[in-house]
Amino acid sequence: MQPPAKPSDEQHRLSTLRAYNILDTLPEERFDRLTRLARRLFNVPIAVVSLVDMNRQWFKSCQGLAVQETPRDVSFCGHAILEDGIMEVPDAQHDARFHDNPLVVGEPGIRFYAGCPLVVPDGVKLGTLCLLDTVPHRLNEEDRMLLRDLAAMAEQEITAMQLATMDALTQISNRRGFEALGQHALEVCHRLGLPASLLFFDMNGFKEINDTFGHAEGDRALKTFAALIRESLRDSDVVARLGGDEFAVLLTNAGKHETQQAVARLLARVAAHNAESGRGYALCYSVGQIDYDGAQPVEVAALLAQADALMYAQKRSSRSPAV
Repeated sequence: MQPPAKPSDEQHRLSTLRAYNILDTLPEERFDRLTRLARRLFNVPIAVVSLVDMNRQWFKSCQGLAVQETPRDVSFCGHAILEDGIMEVPDAQHDARFHDNPLVVGEPGIRFYAGCPLVVPDGVKLGTLCLLDTVPHRLNEEDRMLLRDLAAMAEQEITAMQLATMDALTQISNRRGFEALGQHALEVCHRLGLPASLLFFDMNGFKEINDTFGHAEGDRALKTFAALIRESLRDSDVVARLGGDEFAVLLTNAGKHETQQAVARLLARVAAHNAESGRGYALCYSVGQIDYDGAQPVEVAALLAQADALMYAQKRSSRSPAV
């Protein structure tokens, strides 16, 4: 068996995949409709929208298999994202890469595979729309055109999903995206008994920035603050603009000490920005912090409300931590 190689843009590819906020989300009819259609049109038992993560391939939609993910090192899709077009394996038993693959010699007994890479607008390949069968066969040219068309539809749905959960100005999650990703992250923390912390930020004096310097400068301030938050945190933390000048962060597997270190990093970055920006105003903020021990299930909305209340208590006391 030959495990798939890593694409030359692997780190950027993984960052893009995570930025799309699609991994580990719930099933959606718009993707299930495509895999049902693919299975029927090509008369195959299995059709999948597969996303290739760091060490696994995860199925956003899967018809014909009872699993939601498999290891990347045994995946066909890990090989397919290395291709510019459709990767077809007419008979896996006679392919040096797959003849002894556990998905070939064991369940589900794959013989035929065809996968079309799913490419997002910046050219990154996130995964595939793929067909699998337990008997060998080949696609004809009409089949290949049809598979490309279905893959293009899946790409459009992925892009639409991202736009629905991303804040267009700051390019971080919006409230909808934060609630979906945050709830999933909290459920993982509960299952594994891991701590988490939620931070709720409100920019102080934002109205004055708009009134004095104009809305374009206000937008610049929001984008700058979002960037400073992202730079101060880990890639695994969920960062969002909830609306207006309010932001939230969920830090998973982070206790009070780790969270306070992150808050200190942000404080230092904001202070450095204020000292160097020369924009005529300083970025200031209030923050509320709620810690979660992972012991009991919790709703992200409940943590948001608690952190919001603490943030406003700090704002009323006029003790913003930002310089």
